[in-house]
Amino acid sequence: MKQLFDEESSTYTYLVYDPETKEAILIDPVDLQVDRDLQAVAEEGVKLLYGVNTHAHADHITGTGILKTKVDGLKSIISAASDAKADIHKKHGDKIHFGNRYVSVLATPGHTAGCISYLTDDSRMVFTGDALLIMGCGRTDFQGGSAETLYESVHSQLFTLPGDTTVYPAHDYKGRLSSSIGKEKQDNPRLGSNKTRNEFIDIMANLNLSYPKKIDLALPANMRCGVPDVE
Repeated sequence: MKQLFDEESSTYTYLVYDPETKEAILIDPVDLQVDRDLQAVAEEGVKLLYGVNTHAHADHITGTGILKTKVDGLKSIISAASDAKADIHKKHGDKIHFGNRYVSVLATPGHTAGCISYLTDDSRMVFTGDALLIMGCGRTDFQGGSAETLYESVHSQLFTLPGDTTVYPAHDYKGRLSSSIGKEKQDNPRLGSNKTRNEFIDIMANLNLSYPKKIDLALPANMRCGVPDVE
């Protein structure tokens, strides 16, 4: 696995591949970083099968639309619950195969109604999008978000994973690369330390966050999976 970072949006992109067959998926690509991602694909000597999104992001435009014009046969993937366009729509329990490996789809709505996480077949890594961040979580005040739903998602789908499962989020704003399920269960100030549902709802209701700078540009584009609007 290769982890890549976009400084403008603080977004992590993940190139995940089978070391034997060299077939790969790219999780949460960014449109302005497509050349970087393709360079990583070349350096690792892998064949990119799918551009995979954890949800329709509000802070950057996905790179899947551009990647499809540059990589023969590449298919885009997003959750069916997102209502976004893509070649393939996935739901909870589905698998995405690449070579002899796969990731399982975990429905983790709450940040948005269509959020999903991806768990590797050996349960060693989980790519959580904005559902679970390092010592935090995604906001729940737009795109069909719900603090109550996010609490249930994290506790039922993520905090039930092995404690040593490595957490790879879609963003980090402090230079941190990863965490673990055990550490987040214990120390996450919003969701860990046995926080109750009502405590979490209260925390999320009082964040007083500003309107995302790029949402009016990014969200419509991401509902088309990054394909330019030709109308």
